[in-house]
Amino acid sequence: MSGSPIFFHDFNQDISHIAKPEKFTFPFSYTPHALSILAAEELQQYLEAQTDFVHNFGLHPMEGQPIGKMFGVLVVENTEGKLGYLAATSGKLANSNQHRYFVPPIFDMLTKDSFFLKEEETINALNRQIKQLQLQEHIPTLQKQAQQQQEISDAELKAKRDAMKVAKAGRKSIRERAKSQLNPIEYTALEQDLIKQSYRDQHEYAVLKDHWKNQLQTFQKAIDQEKEKIEELKRLRKQKSSTLQQQLFERYQFLNAKGERRSVLDIFEESSQMLPPAGAGECAAPKLLQYAYEHQLQPIALAEFWWGVSPNSEVRKHKLFYPSCKSKCEPILTHMLKGLSVETNPLLENPAKGRSFDILFEDEDIIVVNKPEEFLSVPGIHVKDSVYTRICTMRPEITGPVIIHRLDMSTSGILVLAKNKDAHKFIQDQFIRHTVEKRYTALLDGLVETEEGLIDFPLRVDLDDRPRQMVCYQYGKPAQTRFKVVERKQGQTKIHFFPLTGRTHQLRMHAAHHLGLNYPIVGDDLYGQRANRLHLHAGKITFIHPSSKEKVTFTVADPF
Repeated sequence: MSGSPIFFHDFNQDISHIAKPEKFTFPFSYTPHALSILAAEELQQYLEAQTDFVHNFGLHPMEGQPIGKMFGVLVVENTEGKLGYLAATSGKLANSNQHRYFVPPIFDMLTKDSFFLKEEETINALNRQIKQLQLQEHIPTLQKQAQQQQEISDAELKAKRDAMKVAKAGRKSIRERAKSQLNPIEYTALEQDLIKQSYRDQHEYAVLKDHWKNQLQTFQKAIDQEKEKIEELKRLRKQKSSTLQQQLFERYQFLNAKGERRSVLDIFEESSQMLPPAGAGECAAPKLLQYAYEHQLQPIALAEFWWGVSPNSEVRKHKLFYPSCKSKCEPILTHMLKGLSVETNPLLENPAKGRSFDILFEDEDIIVVNKPEEFLSVPGIHVKDSVYTRICTMRPEITGPVIIHRLDMSTSGILVLAKNKDAHKFIQDQFIRHTVEKRYTALLDGLVETEEGLIDFPLRVDLDDRPRQMVCYQYGKPAQTRFKVVERKQGQTKIHFFPLTGRTHQLRMHAAHHLGLNYPIVGDDLYGQRANRLHLHAGKITFIHPSSKEKVTFTVADPF
């Protein structure tokens, strides 16, 4: 159509009955608008049928390592008032940045004869040189020879010291006999001769020690020279990599709705006082907004979804929508969205406003409450209202720590609080020793075939996308959960979880990850699909009471 840029896609169906959203999508927590869903469905139809490129998404048998990708759609309005959409992928696709269907990157590093490819080849050549030097036998041979010389040196010096000890003992014996046999003048002459012998022995030892020191230094100097060749190449590689990175940063300039253009360095320096992480600006959302601004297209709604197999460490489900990542995209998108009317950040709103919770039990030591979903256990960064603050207001006489354990904001169920320091320490020790028995009930979005079992894989925070967790066998902390199926109905599974450890998002990850049950909890907006609520409920807890020293159990039926 006249007035529409090349990557502007018309909708394949009538959308006149769908009203535009009043505000643009808040990219870090959203429910996709109907227009975004239609655009995503059309993009997915293209991906299923296209012959423009070959990429192994892991959906069909193919050679090579399967790699899933994040795709994005941006519903836009052109200068003639017509709605359409743009499409993009995060990072390169099929080893290229240029595709018929997708908007181009902010800067294409892969353009033929680009400074990036040329400098990358120089750096790769340095890598090859370094590797070749590291594989050569010069240093190991010299080190082996030096070790052999060190052993000979140690043996000769030890033999010399042993001989000196024998000579010293001999001189002592001569002195003792001479005292009774020689006159003073003769004894003095003998003593001077013995002292000369001692000095001669020490001199000979010093000469031998210097000889071996010089020998070994010769070997060490040769080793150091070989190592210095490698270190010099590494310094040159680091310098060139830093220069190349600086050149790339200068190429990444981002527009916003006000027409303001800022470099990625300026954006990250202002927001986080740190250098941009690798890949900043290569995600789908910045590409889409940049293209829209450069071609006078008004952004209407955004959505991003995963296509293909899940990575081994993260939870990404085929065709499911996901928010933009935090570490790379949040500073950039914060700048790029200026000038747009954007939905409110839900993290700034208090989801517990106007709501309350039930107290299940209370005595002199503890309070047991039934926390609703979307209710903070403790004050957050933006929202201070929580179970903790409400209890402190309701019971101002409470002394010492109150919070013994926590539940995620989205998780409902039993929360135990302490009314005094002794009770807090007594129960917290049980949590530390893992003697507290906890049972959660969850509804999973799929049919779990196994009746019961143990899920066991380590977890750590995803540093690029907090608060999401990821599987990490190198730095992760142990996470174990027993489970037992309760019921299967209408394509879903109700299940009991018995966590043996208490890692962040442990149950959500153990449910959704393919190493676990491979089905996310219904309503899990981080690892599955958003619904009316997260269907995870802390329904039972058993521990030893701090005063009675008897085992107590509290239960609350799940609300779903």
